[in-house]
Amino acid sequence: MSIRDKMIPQFERIEGGLRTTVSKADVGEGTGNFMKNGGDNMAWADMFYPDPSIPESVMKATLEAIQSGFTSHYTMPIGMLELREEIAKHVNKRTGLSIDPSRNVVVTPGSDSGLMFAMMPFISQKDEILIPDPCYPSNYLNGTLLGGVSIPVPTYPEDNYQIRMEEMEKRVTPRTKMVLLTHPNNPTTTVYRKENLIELSKFIIKHDLVLVCDQAFEDHIFDGIEYVAPCTLEGMWERTVTVCSLSKGYGLSGYRIGYVYACEDIMDAMYGTCVNICGAPCTSSTFGAIAALKDETILPAYYEKLDKRRTMAYEILSSAPGVKMNKSESGILSWLDISALGTSAEVVAYIRDHANILVNEGTPYGKMGKGHIRIVTACFYDDEQSRIRLERIRDALTQMAKERGIV
Repeated sequence: MSIRDKMIPQFERIEGGLRTTVSKADVGEGTGNFMKNGGDNMAWADMFYPDPSIPESVMKATLEAIQSGFTSHYTMPIGMLELREEIAKHVNKRTGLSIDPSRNVVVTPGSDSGLMFAMMPFISQKDEILIPDPCYPSNYLNGTLLGGVSIPVPTYPEDNYQIRMEEMEKRVTPRTKMVLLTHPNNPTTTVYRKENLIELSKFIIKHDLVLVCDQAFEDHIFDGIEYVAPCTLEGMWERTVTVCSLSKGYGLSGYRIGYVYACEDIMDAMYGTCVNICGAPCTSSTFGAIAALKDETILPAYYEKLDKRRTMAYEILSSAPGVKMNKSESGILSWLDISALGTSAEVVAYIRDHANILVNEGTPYGKMGKGHIRIVTACFYDDEQSRIRLERIRDALTQMAKERGIV
């Protein structure tokens, strides 16, 4: 008998790359070994990785906090009040909501832990979670780890991956407890339109469900698309837990600062358990996060840079034979249909071997990720360095197309 046999079933089945090869780029040592050998990583959703890119105001505040000597101490488990106050202001600017920093917000060590924390009060054995597919892989795994059942709900490229309510209705059962939404979507970059979210909210209310909405990529929405936070829709504040991050919009992934906001009834339970689940946010990162939220120049400057970057990525990558893609609607990613060239595993391996660049297979993002790859097109701070890598990917895809007889 193996010690694994003593694990609860949801952990017993997990593979972390020690005994088998795993396809996720953030599991195990595979990515680290690839980079150690000179490879470039465009698989982590980490803006400007691996280049230094801390805004001056954030650097100054972080260093001053460290030099004060205070950062060896805890903050409050729910997060320092000044940071929660700045978060409340940020949420108000973005959504129009007036939230109480002492009753509606908890700071988490990044949005990954925030996402799990947001789900934990609601999901237990065999509870079902409806998840639009494709989506962030943790959306599927979190529910499983909590003993629940993740139910993928297909969305389709011909709809720009908007949610079809008939697909949701076909899968709702008496065991359904939650809808888990990543908005904007990771990996497709889709921004769910207001009319689509209104229909979704009616579905959630009709079936008396909870919505957990991961809004990690909300800070950069392109082409004038209206962004609507689902918790602002009629009847949704009382049944929505919203998860956010400073990683994607502010380029502060390494600071590990995320936050969750919700109504008082939900937040009361989270306040009572956050020290057990999250501990306390990093103190030095807290001071940097306060400075970031106060600095109103960061997001506009990054928006301009990311807008140019997504255009560059689209122009270069869409020119490769056998590639279909749309220009990104949000954030730092590009989503490519490469089904004409091969499977996502084959294409990722080819790019790795011929361009020396790691990108993401589409399959971990769900059944609808088949035949797709995800590229973090905001890697590298310098635009020219990014262009060089994007052109290497394009050239590898072009060579693959020639070998497959497509051109």
